Amino acid sequence: MRGRTLDNAFVILDEAQNTTHAQMKMFLTRMGKNAKFLLTGDPGQIDLPRRMISGLKESLLILKNTAEIEIIYLDDKDVIRHPLVKKIIDAYKTIEHDS
Repeated sequence: MRGRTLDNAFVILDEAQNTTHAQMKMFLTRMGKNAKFLLTGDPGQIDLPRRMISGLKESLLILKNTAEIEIIYLDDKDVIRHPLVKKIIDAYKTIEHDS
């Protein structure tokens, strides 16, 4: 991806929580003219090695006051999978609060 400029593109980075600092910076700086970038990720499901900082979590802090960037946070009310998934999430919340 290095050296590329993505003009006239709609680009989705899924599972962004598993990017490193360098990967996230490289991705975000590929934006060209008339491009829109969408990043999705769950900061609670990071699969990076223990001491490595998530590029998504870091970018949320770095870019939170940038007017042209919109950050939207979703929670369990936004789950639109099988109805049982919401019950599973609620059950896990109960256990996590007890720990």
